[in-house]
Amino acid sequence: MTRVCFVSRMRPDRLEEYRQRHAAVWPAMLVALRDTGWRDYSLFMSRDGLLVGYLLTDDYAAAQAAMAATAINPVWQSEMAGFFVDDGNPDEGFVVLDEVFHLEDQLAAAGLSPEPSARPTTSSPTAGATTQGAHP
Repeated sequence: MTRVCFVSRMRPDRLEEYRQRHAAVWPAMLVALRDTGWRDYSLFMSRDGLLVGYLLTDDYAAAQAAMAATAINPVWQSEMAGFFVDDGNPDEGFVVLDEVFHLEDQLAAAGLSPEPSARPTTSSPTAGATTQGAHP
């Protein structure tokens, strides 16, 4: 599975309406997302209109192409276009971010369990770190 995080920018005067529209997304859109490979998909929005999306998928490009081929996606994108600062289909304007840290991957690479210890460690915050100031 690949983790994907993207950003986009919302029109500040439409934030509340966008929240309302996403409180109950059309069932056909939910099914299309599910059936085209979007997993654990979440959207987060700041007060100034920064939209951050996160999802898991086997292949992001394939998931996007499969969504574009559904009957519901063009209708949904047309409905959502007025909420975004940039023109065009919102799902084509997402800026995908590079992942720079993932806790579980680094725990595994260090041979550490992803399960919490019985009590917090009291060792130095940089114990085992390979660089000064290493932190997430």
